[in-house]
Parts: sequence; structure tokens; C-alpha cells
Amino acid sequence: MIEQLGVETADGVFDAIAAGPVDGRPVLLLHGFPEAAVEWEHQVAVLGREGYRALAFDQRGYSPGVRPERVQEYGITSLVGDVLAVADALEWTRFDLVGHDWGGAVAWWTAYEHPERVRTLTAVSTPHPRALSDALQTDEDQHLRSGYMTEWRASSTEKRMLADNATALRQMFEWRVPPSKVDEYVQRLSEPGALTAALNWYRAGRPGGRIEHVTVPTMYVWSTEDVAFGSTAAFDTAKWVSGPYRFEMLEDVSHWVPEQVPEVLTSLLLEHLGL
Repeated sequence: MIEQLGVETADGVFDAIAAGPVDGRPVLLLHGFPEAAVEWEHQVAVLGREGYRALAFDQRGYSPGVRPERVQEYGITSLVGDVLAVADALEWTRFDLVGHDWGGAVAWWTAYEHPERVRTLTAVSTPHPRALSDALQTDEDQHLRSGYMTEWRASSTEKRMLADNATALRQMFEWRVPPSKVDEYVQRLSEPGALTAALNWYRAGRPGGRIEHVTVPTMYVWSTEDVAFGSTAAFDTAKWVSGPYRFEMLEDVSHWVPEQVPEVLTSLLLEHLGL
């Protein structure tokens, strides 16, 4: 059974869902844009039944209790800090980390900067940040795919995405996510300040430092129909993992892997956690 709970940190209370015995092996899951922790509902429930203690939280800006106004408070340092703060609040010294989309980027950085805390890493859709950065400079296809990142920094983005019953926001999901889930995401992001906070992740700019090789056991799951991330960065991710590495390519699956093929992803995740 999935629990709804709040995780109290120095920066505020993060809303979260969780399942499994409190003394089970901890697994922390990070959602992407424009979603929320419930993106991981299926995975959290199954992990809980398998004896893990799985928790997914609404990240900075998505949790009403942690929604700072300044753009600079949405940089990667703050986002990684939230992961550690939540883990500390749960008294998790080490944990398995799973991330999709923006959550995947945060997961990569967390695993790189704090390998002593991360038992295993599972990144879904999002390639290693250096592989993506290199592809943006050398691969025209990836450059075109990533054009939205610049567009979404514009101040008019909120109004455009929410116009006409949030038509633009709904279309992002490519009709691959259950309508009830899409309705929930739209409702959440229609709250005052919520979409601005979510878009501030894009507006905060590039990280100050450089990410290098990730040393923890890593699984990267990429889907061939992902509109945001092309094959160049996906295949080059292997170059940036020096620890045990597993690459899974899902044919004919969109960017929305956790919700489009929840059983497939959960099966892969359980295999990876069973290392």
C-alpha cells in the first residue's frame, strides 16, 4: 500500500509517496518535468511489495512547502542538496537512486558528487550530462532536440503552456501517459507559482562545475522514440561510467518510460537492484 507523507528538511517539507517496510533497503526515486512523485506510483508499489523501502518525493518547486521564488535557488547544487537532505531526514546513510528526465540529471550529479551515499544508480531517459553536453556541440540532431530548453526560459512560457486548458502542457505527454495522470499534473502545475517554479529548473543555468566519471554501479535506460534525447548521447553515456554499467534500449517507447511501460521498467530495476 502506498503512503502519503511529508519529509521535513531545513528548507521545508517535501511531499512524498512511499511503500514497503521502514527497515527495508532504501530506494529513492526522482521525477522529471512536468510530472511529480506519482510518476513512480507503480515502481514504488512493486518495490514495497518486494521488501524495499521505496520513496519518491515532489522535488523543489513541485512541493508547495519547498517553493523558493529566486531562480538561482533551483541550480543543481540545491537540487542535489535536496536529495541528501531527504535521505538524511529518513536516516538513510546509503540508498539506491533512480531518476527520470530532470530527476535523472539530478541523480547523475548526486552519484558523481556523493558516491559514498549511492549504492546503485538507475537513470531513465537522461544520458550522462557530459555525454549530452558533447552531443549538443557535435550532433545536429541533439541540438535540434534540445531547442526547447532555450525556449522554456522565456518569461512567456507559463502563459503559453497553460493556455486553452493547458493544451501545450498536455501535448508534451504524446498521449503515452494515462489521462488521469496528465490531469493531475496539469492541476498541480496550474497552482499559483507552481509552473514558474518547475521552469526555474531550466532558467537556473548550467552547473558551475564539471561532472566526470560516475563510479557507482549504473543502469541507463533509453527509449528509441525519446523526443528529447537522441542516440548519440545515449550511446556515449558508457564512456562516462567507470563502475559496472548496464545499458538498456527500449524499442518503440517514448520519453515517458516509467508510465508508458511501467512493468518493463520495474522488472529492469529489480534486476539492477539485485546486483
